[in-house]
Amino acid sequence: MVPLQNFATGVLAEVIRRQPPSQSRTSFAWNVAVGPALARTTTATLSGTVLTVRARDQRWAKEVDRARDTILTRLQHLLGRESVVRMEIVS
Repeated sequence: MVPLQNFATGVLAEVIRRQPPSQSRTSFAWNVAVGPALARTTTATLSGTVLTVRARDQRWAKEVDRARDTILTRLQHLLGRESVVRMEIVS
């Protein structure tokens, strides 16, 4: 038996992956991956396989950097492992 949370996350990831690459798809995946607090204070753009994250200020940039591995794993799950290889953070 698959837990409902795992099932729902898997379905959401499959729906996102089926969409054509776009800034809207990247933004949506970013919001899902980081949650509301970081989503309000950051933006993310994907160029090739590099995700550039712009933080409102240095404090938020540090928060993203601390969670970098977790965020990258979540984005790879949502967008596809080969879609996001590296993350750059700018404030």
